[in-house]
Amino acid sequence: MTFTFEFNGHEEIGANKIVKILLLGATGLVGNECLQLLLAEKRISEIRVYSRSPISQTDNKITSVVAPFDEMKNHSSFFAVNSVICALGTTIKQAGSQDAFRVVDYEYPLTAAQIAKQNGAYHYLLVSALGANAHSTVFYNRVKGELENAILDISFERTTIIRPSLLLGTRKEFRLGEKIGQFFTPFIPKKYKPVQASSVAQALVKELFLERSGAHIIESCDI
Repeated sequence: MTFTFEFNGHEEIGANKIVKILLLGATGLVGNECLQLLLAEKRISEIRVYSRSPISQTDNKITSVVAPFDEMKNHSSFFAVNSVICALGTTIKQAGSQDAFRVVDYEYPLTAAQIAKQNGAYHYLLVSALGANAHSTVFYNRVKGELENAILDISFERTTIIRPSLLLGTRKEFRLGEKIGQFFTPFIPKKYKPVQASSVAQALVKELFLERSGAHIIESCDI
């Protein structure tokens, strides 16, 4: 199903105004936490969720498109919102290869940003990762850094990039690294401590209503 929307991305922005949000990655750990906070936020009039599989939650605020991410351009008008929260992400193990990982963690977020910009979106909020660096020798960090640079090059009126360390929360799948991280948390320097997905979501939603322009990066230790 294709939706048609008309919207000026600069309408109704501000600390006391109503906001329309597009959420990508709503079925993931951070994305689901964001969805719960957005539903409770009175200043948000509509939450548009683009996802590959249906979300279990229903609400009058939610409008959904369920479609593959490589078909986003077919739903361009759905991206006509004030702000976009992109919490898309996978692991190389889940994706199956480095190339498949790059599609999910680079190509999809970048394509979404380009479409949103073309449709008047004013603020793009990206969940990146601690250590993101386009020049890193670590593939994961390099892809995250390359994505950050590509998003910044689009020049949204506002760009927020958040770089969490290891994410903690209740996942459907088991991740050994996260369990190990939880055990060693008391001994890890603050900069590298694992962070709750709910805390990342709170930081993102807070950013939605800060009246400032330009690009802002939030490091994990500041979440």
